[in-house]
Order: sequence, then structure tokens, then C-alpha cells
Amino acid sequence: MLRDATGDDVNLMLSWRNQEINRQVSKTSHVIGAEEHAAWWSAVRADPTRRVLTYLRDGLPCGAVTYFDLRLDGPRTGSWGFYLDADGLAERGETLPAWLEVMRDAVDHAFDVLKLDRLDGEVLAHNTVVRQMNRRFRFVEGPGRQEIHDGREITVIPISLDRSNRRTR
Repeated sequence: MLRDATGDDVNLMLSWRNQEINRQVSKTSHVIGAEEHAAWWSAVRADPTRRVLTYLRDGLPCGAVTYFDLRLDGPRTGSWGFYLDADGLAERGETLPAWLEVMRDAVDHAFDVLKLDRLDGEVLAHNTVVRQMNRRFRFVEGPGRQEIHDGREITVIPISLDRSNRRTR
């Protein structure tokens, strides 16, 4: 289940985002400090083209879903990303079911609540497991591009999912 993120979620989001496994598959891999995170949260709340939701599993906050670059006039498009409490979910043996659920919920929210026509995102080339999961959800990959982040060269692959190609239950 997804709900709007609140100020009560901010510290949880920071702890999840700084987990090693999440930093390894993010464009920015450094440990994010409290001041940097507070500035991000302030900017998100003031930006009408962004949304941050908290993913709940069995009522427990377990992840964050972000939508950004939302264009809600004309062709309705937006980009997204997510990260989970990987450590907590692994301890409970719930990683895979949570991952499937948050992706399903996030895609549903994009098309059913935000009413997007196309959902875009990015994935790092070395993140083969997420790339496979994206294909399962019918995301299409574009050509990769080299970028430098935190002093490392990475290959970023754009992904997109059109409403008409969305997998329905």
C-alpha cells in the first residue's frame, strides 16, 4: 500500500536510502547527511511536479516511491524511482514479495491515480536484477548513456512504460 509521505517518514527514508545495497544501485552513491536530506525534503514538498509516497507492508513503513518531472497537461508523463528498507525486509524474509508489491503499487498509482500516459525511469546497467523485473512489468529500455556521479563512471539506461502496454491484473 502507498500513502503520501509525511514528516514522520523523513528519518526512515534517509536510513533506507543510506543502506549500502540502495547506494550501490543509485546514481548518487555517497552517504546522504541530514542537512542534504532535509534540503531535498523541503524542495520536494514545494515542487508541484514531484510526489513522495511511503510504501507500507502489513502496516509497516518499508520504502519510498518518488515521482518527479510530472507533466499533467497535454500528454501526461512522469518519472519515478523507489527504494526499500532492504535490511529490514531481508531480516524478515520479505524482500521479493515487497519488491513485487511496491512495483505493482507504484505502477498502478502512476496510471490510476496520477493518470499518466507514460511512466519513465532509469536503471543502472549493472543492476541486472532490477532490469529483469522492469521487463517483467513491460518497461522498455532505451540506449544507455555514460555519466559520472560521485567520481564513478556509470551507465544509465532509460526505461519507459506506456499506459497501453501496462500489465493488468
